[in-house]
Amino acid sequence: MQPVIGFRENAHTADWELEVWAPDFPALLEQAARGMYLLSGVHLAEGPRLTQTLSLSAQDSESLLVQFLSNLLWFEENQHLGFDNFDIKILGSEPYHLSANLEGSTIISMDKEIKAVTYHNLAIQTTQDGLRVVIVFDV
Repeated sequence: MQPVIGFRENAHTADWELEVWAPDFPALLEQAARGMYLLSGVHLAEGPRLTQTLSLSAQDSESLLVQFLSNLLWFEENQHLGFDNFDIKILGSEPYHLSANLEGSTIISMDKEIKAVTYHNLAIQTTQDGLRVVIVFDV
């Protein structure tokens, strides 16, 4: 029996594929972020904690997922920040609005860079236990 929340890497020919599941959409976004950081081998500094606030809108949940993860990649690449504490709220639907308070620190090392979050076969599915999605990352 699969746990109610989590993620795992799936074998993929050229890129990285991450399967994510959670009871609700905010938890799905958090697990996707945690899985993305794990795939990259991101290690955060023990030093001072930093916070960021994100406010995003999208027409559908898949687009909001891609925007959220893409913003995390932007922080990673441009400010060398990674996050390990997530307070995510979804306000409304069609369009979807995300408000997130993120806490983390400076990235001290990373094994491999993710270039982009793709829309390849991206479809958030409702399951008996909540939501499930498979995300393909361009590396």
